[in-house]
Amino acid sequence: MSYQPKTHYDAVDKIWSSEKEKSQFGEDLSIGEIIFQEMVRHPKSVAQVSDSEKTILLREDLLNNAIRIATFMRNLDLTQRDIVGIIARNTTHISAVAYACFFNGIALHSLNPAYLTEIIEKLFQNTKPRIIFCDGDEYEKVRAATAKLDVKIVTMRNHPKGAISIQEVLKTPAEEGFRPTSLKQGNTHPIAILSTSGTTGTPKAVVMTNHRSILSGFTNLSTADIQFGSSSLEWALGLLAVISAGVFSTKRIVTEKPFDPSEILRIIEEYQVSWLVQTPAQMAAIANCPAFEKANLQSLRSYFYTGGRCTREVQKKLGRKVGGGILHFGYGFSELGSFATLNWNFDAKPNSVGRPCPGYKIKIIDDQGDKLGPNEEGEVCINKGIFWPGYYGNPEATKEIYKDNWLHSGDLGYVDNDGFLYVVERKKDLLKYQSNKYYPNELEELISRMPGVAEVCAFGIWGVENGDEGAATVVRKPNVLISEKDVEDYVAQHAVTDFLRLHAGCLIVDDLKRSPNGKTNRAANKEYFLQAKGIQIIT
Repeated sequence: MSYQPKTHYDAVDKIWSSEKEKSQFGEDLSIGEIIFQEMVRHPKSVAQVSDSEKTILLREDLLNNAIRIATFMRNLDLTQRDIVGIIARNTTHISAVAYACFFNGIALHSLNPAYLTEIIEKLFQNTKPRIIFCDGDEYEKVRAATAKLDVKIVTMRNHPKGAISIQEVLKTPAEEGFRPTSLKQGNTHPIAILSTSGTTGTPKAVVMTNHRSILSGFTNLSTADIQFGSSSLEWALGLLAVISAGVFSTKRIVTEKPFDPSEILRIIEEYQVSWLVQTPAQMAAIANCPAFEKANLQSLRSYFYTGGRCTREVQKKLGRKVGGGILHFGYGFSELGSFATLNWNFDAKPNSVGRPCPGYKIKIIDDQGDKLGPNEEGEVCINKGIFWPGYYGNPEATKEIYKDNWLHSGDLGYVDNDGFLYVVERKKDLLKYQSNKYYPNELEELISRMPGVAEVCAFGIWGVENGDEGAATVVRKPNVLISEKDVEDYVAQHAVTDFLRLHAGCLIVDDLKRSPNGKTNRAANKEYFLQAKGIQIIT
């Protein structure tokens, strides 16, 4: 179990805070310098195993590769003012690319390979990377998107003719006496630029810094741990996995293949994974996978999940399998670049995202901006105790959510008498049916308890007479036959209020619509529901 900070509640200021954690590394060291020294300390331990490519890298192999890539960047005269672009999956050498950036003090800007050309163009036109590392699968798309930029493109796999391959870069002679570069801006220097989910338009570029808070939730890792997570570098979880594996000298299992629950269960068992991090959607897929009941998950020591709501049914099913003491529900968002809270007390607080991580503060505010006390619901605001640079090249958007060092999450929640945070729903997702307020997750929690339901996404369909009428898309468990009427009847029979119903109906689907990071996309599911049902919204 990780270090658990004491939580303090200031009843006058109505702020919850936790004591700062003492770092085991020198405060003057950058993340790149820490990773460099730790790789030197453990040269013969296994750093990474690629399940899909069947490669194994010792720490000295990974270090030498990162030094060669960093030297290649230095030979191009890249400085700490430059940006390195990445659009790649978890292949063998992508970690070395990230470490090379950290060693040089150059921020990486990682995008999802599934992004459309116009989105890539807008995002990279903002940060203007000097070099981009991408999979050959996306080479032509990236080349078209960056036609207006002076940029080199290096391919990581499936190399097209004429492209610079990562193998060529790895032939670069290492700089003699290579050492990581000290950061001119200290721990406020950018380490990475990640993208928001983009569900409401073009994704925004979130700046993450070298501050130690980036390691929140990871300090329980040790050299004995075997890490696995499905996210690649364009998402915070993927980036944090690469960073923490380097800092704490763990063995990391990677795969370039798309998420598949049965394959994840095989990987956990085959490699004896001890440390796992997933999204709630991935948890639900695993819990409802036919191979789940027979899977051996005894190697797991820590099972983290974050990135959205997780139904009690899924948590209970996983808890029965691995033990509640292993499950840790966390809360964070792209702008934080780390966990803000973590629940180390699953058995006592099974649906809470936990207390503040070391050095973090929480306040809950109402619509007027006034602070609320324990058990009072309002918007969750987070203070990391450090300056956040904001959205790259977008000061207007930064000002909207960052005020007086507080990040306004847009999530509704409350803190109980013991200092545990509960996230209720996105503020904008609050629904109203005939003056009765409810949240989509109330329907989701109810429907998820129905035998035969694997996953569900609920939303409101607006009508002139009633307001937001409840609706849902539902995924059935394999070999289970339940109809849309069965779901509607179940809700009517088990809801505790008269208005919580599927007034707009239900749609059985093969899978939910998701954002590129694997999170359930409520807006996309609603749009699909409207198209399938032939419903037109009249405003």
